[in-house]
Amino acid sequence: MIAGQPNSGEGAARMRRPEFGRGVSVLTAGAVTMLLLTGCVAADANDADVPVWDGTTLVSVPGLPDEALEVMNQPQFSSGRWSISVEDLDTGETLIDLDAEKLAEPGSFVKTYSAGAAWVKWGPDHTVTTPVKQSGEVSAGTLDGDLVLVGQGDLTMGGRTKDDGTVSFANLDHNDANPLPGATLTPEDPLTGLDELAGQVKASGITTVNGDVIIDDRLFEGTLAEQPITPIVINQNLLDVLVTPGEAGQPATAALTPAVGKWTLDLQVETVPAGEESKVSAPKVSASDPNTLVVSGTIAADADPVLRVFEFDDPSTFARTAFIEALERAGVTVSADPFAENPTSALPEWDAVEALPAVAELESLPLAEEITYVMKVSYNRGAQTLICRLAVDAGKNDCDEDGMGVAQAIWAEAGLDTTGASLVDGSGLEGNYITPKNAVQIQSLMAERPDAERWRDTMPILGVDGSLADVQKDSPAAGKVYAKTGTLVGGDAFNDRLRLATKTLGGVMQTESGRNLAFTIIVNQGFYEGMPGVFEANDNVGQVAAIIQQAY
Repeated sequence: MIAGQPNSGEGAARMRRPEFGRGVSVLTAGAVTMLLLTGCVAADANDADVPVWDGTTLVSVPGLPDEALEVMNQPQFSSGRWSISVEDLDTGETLIDLDAEKLAEPGSFVKTYSAGAAWVKWGPDHTVTTPVKQSGEVSAGTLDGDLVLVGQGDLTMGGRTKDDGTVSFANLDHNDANPLPGATLTPEDPLTGLDELAGQVKASGITTVNGDVIIDDRLFEGTLAEQPITPIVINQNLLDVLVTPGEAGQPATAALTPAVGKWTLDLQVETVPAGEESKVSAPKVSASDPNTLVVSGTIAADADPVLRVFEFDDPSTFARTAFIEALERAGVTVSADPFAENPTSALPEWDAVEALPAVAELESLPLAEEITYVMKVSYNRGAQTLICRLAVDAGKNDCDEDGMGVAQAIWAEAGLDTTGASLVDGSGLEGNYITPKNAVQIQSLMAERPDAERWRDTMPILGVDGSLADVQKDSPAAGKVYAKTGTLVGGDAFNDRLRLATKTLGGVMQTESGRNLAFTIIVNQGFYEGMPGVFEANDNVGQVAAIIQQAY
């Protein structure tokens, strides 16, 4: 499952409701003559400010070029619904309104609501600090007690920081490696932050830990798509398996990263002749060993390496093992079993841990960089983690119960009409609804801030990077549209096809004439024979945005 984004704008026109009657009538007004057949949508031809339908096809939408209508009226969208809101950020004028005040499912575009709430609350330079606490006394380099790494919801833990201090991301991120082809890894070491903390522990004078190493993951609790949202995040709580083909008829090879002690790989992938289809499974836990991952299938001899990922159900145990190994690399001996489960029950009360002295601290990337990662690659668990951090800031620790309410209060105080959205999570899974007008309003509010350009730059850029890297690359609009995508795809077992529940694109653009616009484009319920059609839909929505950018 993939996901999408948010918010508001002003508009006056709405699509007419169907009026059903018998027979045939002819409506004439000026140069407009419409034949209304039974079951067609009736429109007042004297009202030039409303969209016009001829039953199932959009004939015109005020402000929207006919070229865009050609894209929207393609057969795959004949059973669906388009909704669009476009506003001039400098004048407040509504330029396009197609069902802009009707709720639609936006997918991952919801991340503009969650990430935007964090931005409004804390600003782009906000950071969190992850400490390592010391319980017990140190004598002659030996700690007679425990080290406690207290998770704070740092999304990257130093594992995606480039030399210039900005976040590293791949246009198709490893979080989406299992459902989508073409995902790649960034070159940074995902264990960098743990190594830095371990080095600080050694520098503090501790050379031996005669106790345990514990990950304190109690800052907040949450779930998303039945996976835990936790305050400890190492490599996005994934193990990466990069499978490389060999010669045809020979086994493929693979690397497991990060390489953490007790997890091993059972690779059962055969190299098949060039040109054949690659079918590499997602990693599964071996029936005989819970720490062995099995990857099976085939890979073509001429194929690029194929990335697959394993999601941890117990991120704290993975982090504990990885941290103990980092301590040993730094020259700190740990007496505890590095492969045991994380002993959370051995922790003292939260306030007691807070009062312990810190022997190491890791500062996160600035919030602007964390949000850049979330937005560019549509990182679901990252967006939900931001909701959890907002809940904690408000004195709560249950993300599922309290997080979205906290985000709503932040947006309401900022001036957003929050009744234009109905949200159940911060990532954009099924069950979220927004109006395009509400989504445009978010961009309008963000455009009024002194850090507006920094917010804009967190979003994918049309034809340049992130989830829009391959959309409208050759268009004159490329590089001038900054927008969050949203996608939800479901199956249609009845007809053996894919149902595009939603495709969303919304953000800001500078037009051909230099105007600054906020926009949201949503299409719900398109149908395709296979996944390539879903990528085509991404380009269709991007094409509509590009046409608008060129027209104004």
